[in-house]
Amino acid sequence: MSVFRPKYTVNGEKRVSNIWWYKFTFAGQVIRESSKSGSKTIAKDAERAHRREMEQAINRIPKRQKTPLFSAAADLWLAGKSGLAETSKQRYKECAAVLKETFSKRPVCDFDANDVVEYQSKRLAEGLSGRTVNYEVGCLRGILRQFGLWGPIADRVRGLPERHNVGRALSAADESKLIKAAGESRSPALLPLLLLSLDTGMRAGEVRALRLRDLRLTWDREQITNGEVIVAKSKTEAGTGRLIPLSKRACASLSLWVGYFPNVTLESYLFPLFQVGIGGDSLSVTMYDLDLTCPMGSWRKAWLEACERAGVRYRWHDLRHSFVTRLAERPDVSEQTIRALAGHVSNQMLQRYSHIRSQAKQAAIRTLEEQEIQTNSAEHGQRTGQSGGHADEGLEANLLKQNGGPGRIRTYDQRIMSPLL
Repeated sequence: MSVFRPKYTVNGEKRVSNIWWYKFTFAGQVIRESSKSGSKTIAKDAERAHRREMEQAINRIPKRQKTPLFSAAADLWLAGKSGLAETSKQRYKECAAVLKETFSKRPVCDFDANDVVEYQSKRLAEGLSGRTVNYEVGCLRGILRQFGLWGPIADRVRGLPERHNVGRALSAADESKLIKAAGESRSPALLPLLLLSLDTGMRAGEVRALRLRDLRLTWDREQITNGEVIVAKSKTEAGTGRLIPLSKRACASLSLWVGYFPNVTLESYLFPLFQVGIGGDSLSVTMYDLDLTCPMGSWRKAWLEACERAGVRYRWHDLRHSFVTRLAERPDVSEQTIRALAGHVSNQMLQRYSHIRSQAKQAAIRTLEEQEIQTNSAEHGQRTGQSGGHADEGLEANLLKQNGGPGRIRTYDQRIMSPLL
């Protein structure tokens, strides 16, 4: 072990550096480095630490990592998610923020299965769904896994049951209320977003990614009279590239919306990024900081405010449920057409989204009842016509004579026993 302060010459004058260096030989190689410190003791410690690192490396001894606090570990885990989509990263950030509120000052090495189970019970007691809690526990699993701490407790942690059929279709009355509330919203984009999603069944991500080049519009005196939209980017392969015709009200809404942006190009986003403010003497809502090259962010706040104003409670994804449900209620629309418009790939997924309303189900049952009544009436008429009506009268007379009346007839035929049948 050797530490020293190097000597140097300035203008013929010999001087000694104030910085201590260390020098040692390892595996036949001379290591000579500066400790960047004026303390001889620190230089000796630096030489000892450097030699130890090289000895561990040549003997393949893994370097021990210090276990940080949970907040620092969560930030480190989030930094490794840079390659994900923006919506996924935002969801992970929200879950990590909730976890840090609970476990911020706890070291990541101080977790066991009981902590996870207690966290699940606590979140369920707060009214959260099993799916939301599973998302948060999934983030916790990823944070602990990067330090090799999830494996020992993985077998003792169970995921919560999830409800996958929580979506519901909008009723006609609620749809009218939401359209009115969206028209009164401070966000001018909410009404065209609502009508486009209602009448095309597009997902929020699909609508956000739309550019003007994805629209095929027919104009008449600065008014869109007809059009189609091509889904350029979808969640599934079956949904990408599908073509959806636009309804008249969607065309009318888009005509007003596109009119806000006179300098648009085919590469401009249909719903670009902008800010909303109140300005002028009339205190009217205005848009500023418009960026046609960047898609719009989240409109969740505006949607929740519109639902509150309308006195209803729906998710934005329920608009897609409503679209598929309306199509499924039409007998002249085939399942193949529904898949082509909605982008579904299986009957199971189609059944998940098509919430046939009770009125449609009751109407279908009534159709079966009417058909059964007509069939029975026809058969009864044929028997009456063949016997001239005397056969049934003779049968009824014999039954009265033998059994004492129709009320004492002993039979297992439910059509006789039940007045409804």
